[in-house]
Amino acid sequence: MMQTSNKELILRLCEQRTLTKQEWVSLLTGFTDEDRAFAAETARGISRNHFGNRVFIRGIIEFSNYCKNDCLYCGIRRSNPNAQRYRLTDDEILECCAEGYEIGYRTFVLQSGEDLTYTAERIAALVRRIKASFPDCAVTLSLGEKEYEEYAMMREAGADRYLLRHETANAAHYAKLHPEKMSYAHRMKCLEDLKSLGFQTGAGMMIGAPFQTAEHLAEDMLFLRSFEPHMIGMGPFLPHKDTPFAAEPKGSYEMTLFLLSLCRIMLPNVLLPATTALGTIRPQGREQGILAGANVIMPNLSPTAVRKKYMLYDNKICTEDRSADCRFCLQQRMKSIGYEISVTRGDYQDEENRDLR
Repeated sequence: MMQTSNKELILRLCEQRTLTKQEWVSLLTGFTDEDRAFAAETARGISRNHFGNRVFIRGIIEFSNYCKNDCLYCGIRRSNPNAQRYRLTDDEILECCAEGYEIGYRTFVLQSGEDLTYTAERIAALVRRIKASFPDCAVTLSLGEKEYEEYAMMREAGADRYLLRHETANAAHYAKLHPEKMSYAHRMKCLEDLKSLGFQTGAGMMIGAPFQTAEHLAEDMLFLRSFEPHMIGMGPFLPHKDTPFAAEPKGSYEMTLFLLSLCRIMLPNVLLPATTALGTIRPQGREQGILAGANVIMPNLSPTAVRKKYMLYDNKICTEDRSADCRFCLQQRMKSIGYEISVTRGDYQDEENRDLR
């Protein structure tokens, strides 16, 4: 029996929106630059069909780098004694939103470590203030694992989206990346809770994480197909000097781009960021991510005084740029590859309703 070529597998994914686990493993272990270029061209066409040449921007406000967890890969892990901790006040967060609104952001992403100082009640009150001040904007939260009642409180307050990377769809692999107190089952329950509450829900994984195999990535793709998140956040693993994984190699730039393309082909209307990590690993990484099928970029709106303190990995880009400079730099970067920044909320829409606000 003749072996199915990678191009045939990509075309099958276009038609059926799924592959078997073994087909995923075969595709991810044997692809060439030619296969990657074909996947990118296919994904770019799908993205253009759904979104035109628009790139949606979300302004990230990293409001606290305190975290109760000790994930082995993360620079703001609890036991890192070198992390310079900070917290923004609610008023400072609102000031970031106001600055972002002035320069064209219509989605604000509130991101932090799992900092128990910011209770669900406090976050809900903050969301209400943002919504009252900027009623035409979406609020995305990325605060880690919570309980159903906490998520429900934030959702009731008006939060629109929630980002929670699953990190890996393999329980044994998850255990190698996280401390014993953290549970793979709970992470998955959180994702189910978020979706059931009506959040536009984002999952995702690190590409090239320590101990990751092609089988793990195949399981990730099967999970994403089954779960059908509204957003997929993934980028290359980048080590941080103050973690147990400091000496581990970076994730593959090429694999990350390939998987972005495959995610776009598999889930045509998903919101798919070209991440800061992709821009960190290569100067043109975010542009190449867009050309591989991504359609979202998430620049930083945090005060420049704290940006270098929110270091999940080493050498993060854009830590000294003023928000306005970063915004208009991105506009020029996107224009250089034939895309334009869209000053809209950029909500997820299903297949029947493709017009994004």
